[in-house]
Amino acid sequence: SIKSPPKKRRGSTEDSVTVIQQPEQNNIINQAALQNPVIAPNPPITIQEAKKETPIEEKKSEDDSNNYTTIKASMIGTFYRSGSPENPPFVKVGDNIKEGDTLCIIEAMKLFNEIESEISGKVIKVLVDDATPIEFDQPLFVIDPS
Repeated sequence: SIKSPPKKRRGSTEDSVTVIQQPEQNNIINQAALQNPVIAPNPPITIQEAKKETPIEEKKSEDDSNNYTTIKASMIGTFYRSGSPENPPFVKVGDNIKEGDTLCIIEAMKLFNEIESEISGKVIKVLVDDATPIEFDQPLFVIDPS
């Protein structure tokens, strides 16, 4: 409700101003959330998801002839295998790549960054699904250098 300003007294030089503020509901909720954070438990992981999310470091066979290299994310963002949903992926498992070939795109803050290969070789595995969020230094591809 809006109050009308009180009438001035005769001879008074003060101006009377009434300020009405609405309480900020969001601010109250945010302060309560900061003081008592609620941590939700992780949902149970199925065996298939656990296998899919297992990070792959460099693999070595018994005779040490297959030295795989893992290409990791250079930034956080959203991982895309192709330039647009209609286009085929830049690389697929089994493709031979050269140094400088585009492997994927990482979108960070509305900027699309092409990630280029720093080595030549054969793509052994793609470790991230298309259009998923990724973290810095997260493994993306396993490459067999040639």
